[in-house]
Amino acid sequence: MANKAVFSLFLLLVISGWRVQSDITFNFDNECSFSVWLAASPSIGDGDPERGPGTLEIFSMPDPWTGSIWARTKCSYDASLNNFTCETGDCGSGLVQCQSPPPKPPATLLNFGINQNVVTYEVNLNHGFNVPVRIKPVGGSLVGGSGPCPVVDCIKNLKDVCPSPLTALNQNGVYVGCNSPCDALQDPKYCCTGASAGQACQPNEYSKTFKQVCQLAHTYPGDNDPPIYKCSGATSYDVTFCPL
Repeated sequence: MANKAVFSLFLLLVISGWRVQSDITFNFDNECSFSVWLAASPSIGDGDPERGPGTLEIFSMPDPWTGSIWARTKCSYDASLNNFTCETGDCGSGLVQCQSPPPKPPATLLNFGINQNVVTYEVNLNHGFNVPVRIKPVGGSLVGGSGPCPVVDCIKNLKDVCPSPLTALNQNGVYVGCNSPCDALQDPKYCCTGASAGQACQPNEYSKTFKQVCQLAHTYPGDNDPPIYKCSGATSYDVTFCPL
């Protein structure tokens, strides 16, 4: 009986150790001059999503996990202190912690796929832009290629190039972000749906403008330049908001 108990304890330690080692470390660094509230769909179990200016948090991501991460801005409770909302990236839950719904545009999306220490990653503007961001793998090697895992980012504010039909304003009429043409105009041409799906999905006048500013981000649904990178063996991933 004692041997069985020892074996069970040993097995538990081995399983626990494997799970700890399988977790992927993300270093969330907020270099913005304002606070952001981290959100993810599905949830990553972040119990305290607020990141003040100049703060760095080392966070252990679940493995496996596939989803989107984004920053919410200008968040606060209403007068009743019962409803928590954000000017951009709001997830509609009314809570500080998002309960896995996708964000209300505009929101700069960081899309990841984590599976046994192999991670796919991209910066995606298909639902607009609200905060500059950079993803930088630390170490590791590019799967299907050679050399280190590349950086992807959108580090410049799109405010100066955002056309008026896509501009997102708060209740005071102040710019807070730039919507995607799909979300703002609801045209299949920009959403790559219907007759514009598949090979008919091509860059448009808006995505071309965004690409000039953020060459390493995906700016329309069919964008594959750069490809969605896959990195193996990185010790961590630096996710920096407002990196410049």
